[in-house]
Amino acid sequence: MNKASTIIIWVLSTSIALVAIYTAAFVIIDEIYQRSLTVAVSLIVAIFGSSLARVYQTENNKIKMGQWAIDFVLIFLVVLSIFWFSSVYDELESGLYSFLPDDLVVGCGGLLVVIEMTRRCFGWPLATFAILTIAYALLGADLPWIFAHGGYDLEEVMRTVWYSFDGVFGFIVIIVISLIFIFIIFGAMLEATGAGSTLLKISISLTGALRGGPAHAAIAASGFFGTISGAVTANVVGTGVFTIPMIKARGFKNSFAGGVEAAASSGGQFMPPVMGAVAFVMADFTGIPYVIIILAALMPALFYYGGLFIAVWVEAGRLGIKSIPKSEREILTREDWIKSLMFFVPVIVIIAVLVSGRSPAAAGLWATVAGVIMGFINPEVRKKPQIFIDALSKGGEQCARIMVAVAAIGIIVGIMNLTGLGIRFSNMVLAFAGTNLFFALVLMALASLVLGMGLPTIPAYVIIVIIMGGAIEKLGVPKMLVHLFVVYFGVLSAITPPVAIAAYAAAPIAKANPMNTAIQALKLSSVGFMIPFVLIYNPSLSLVYEFEIFAFLSVIFRLALAIWLVTTAMGGVDRAPLPAYSRVLRIALGITVLLTYVEAQIGGIIAALILLYVDSKRKKLIPNDTSP
Repeated sequence: MNKASTIIIWVLSTSIALVAIYTAAFVIIDEIYQRSLTVAVSLIVAIFGSSLARVYQTENNKIKMGQWAIDFVLIFLVVLSIFWFSSVYDELESGLYSFLPDDLVVGCGGLLVVIEMTRRCFGWPLATFAILTIAYALLGADLPWIFAHGGYDLEEVMRTVWYSFDGVFGFIVIIVISLIFIFIIFGAMLEATGAGSTLLKISISLTGALRGGPAHAAIAASGFFGTISGAVTANVVGTGVFTIPMIKARGFKNSFAGGVEAAASSGGQFMPPVMGAVAFVMADFTGIPYVIIILAALMPALFYYGGLFIAVWVEAGRLGIKSIPKSEREILTREDWIKSLMFFVPVIVIIAVLVSGRSPAAAGLWATVAGVIMGFINPEVRKKPQIFIDALSKGGEQCARIMVAVAAIGIIVGIMNLTGLGIRFSNMVLAFAGTNLFFALVLMALASLVLGMGLPTIPAYVIIVIIMGGAIEKLGVPKMLVHLFVVYFGVLSAITPPVAIAAYAAAPIAKANPMNTAIQALKLSSVGFMIPFVLIYNPSLSLVYEFEIFAFLSVIFRLALAIWLVTTAMGGVDRAPLPAYSRVLRIALGITVLLTYVEAQIGGIIAALILLYVDSKRKKLIPNDTSP
């Protein structure tokens, strides 16, 4: 049975990928049927891919048969509920259809499958949220304060959530089908060419003189590849199998090696030019051109990775790890530079197509074509060109997983629109924050970290924006900057305990405790939690809003100083080990130089420079312990 399910997954996933390519090249075939069929096929792929027999393996044939029986019931419910939706939708749109008890039963069956597959693919957080929103719609009339609403019965809920384009089959589905799927396929194709290993080799060569060595290379390679990949965990696994063992071999601890990969792969989701495809969704949501979005995201992303580089340098110093001897460093050949075209040419194609005014879907399509063509530079690809067929299937399976999350988010969005929960939530945030922008941003950051737990970047961004949208509009801050703020914290939720999906993906490769890996990733990325706030209060950093050269240079200097202070404090080492009081002072001064008060900035800078001078006079005693 497992063999048969593998074949079914391959066929259905490949079909999803081929339809995604056709849609990007031409147009959506039929909006009603493409929405419903894509959701249906994605759910079936997810059922076979995370079947109970695969997850809970047993030698007991009776139990195994029971497991498959449950999954086939779920498949039957998918087919029945999707067919039912398609058959009655036209009548529903006309307003002449009278709901029957059978409609409610079938619709509930469809919702049951969506929630169960969300649980299997992404864990309990999103599934629980979907269940709670349904309960809120049915029972919210009895709730106190601002949470109370007029009350809705099961028919009204099902009309919104299942039998309309406002719920499971809502507008987010069509955005993902028309914009995101093609970039997921592109990422799978690029991975198949071996571009990732070439990037890694180049990164190792370029960072060999740094004492962090392979760890710095992992940051660079994962950042480059992460911007293409729309899934943090896929990037962690794809590059981590190469980078993590090399980091460990240099003497870094297992959990640190996993933390580096998790932090670097996560950051790729807000690194231009592609930003894990979230830039295209943001452009659709905000109406702001893609080029403006990636320009605004550039400096914050560079500072994030700068912080990671410094953190690795500090840890290497603490452990006494030296740079790789020149004689042992990777030597790049002419062939390596030619192979790098497998990555850089498709990225250039994306930028060129978008700048020319074509759609993101067209950019993804032509980048995919360019990636396949350039892939034949690799001799291994020329020997086995069929790897592109396998890449299609892999990409299609990733698309299916994304669609499962989107379907669950559709439940939440539908209920929020029906009950006005989004407006209530926004009003609550603003009521607590009052006129205090900082407090409102803190609440938004915390909400983003919670709502983004366990989710891929794009679904995380969508659900956060849907829920926080009202508050975003009322903050008096440029819309795009707040959306970037949300993206940052949605991405950082991937390394924030207790869920920390990026760390959980990296930990098995590093043979480390997942929670320790998450803590290491959190420490490495500590400056990442500062940067979104700096962007809001210093719009010049975006290169787009309120740009003034003096303001820009000021924030660049202060942010660089703050990153150095905070990162060395977290690592406990600068040029020499730091005493506890110095570490505390560095964190305090790092925050001070970023305050909006000019007097605080000047005072903080002077005090920081004095502290750095005093600490530089300390005897350079770096431990020589290089044990992993």
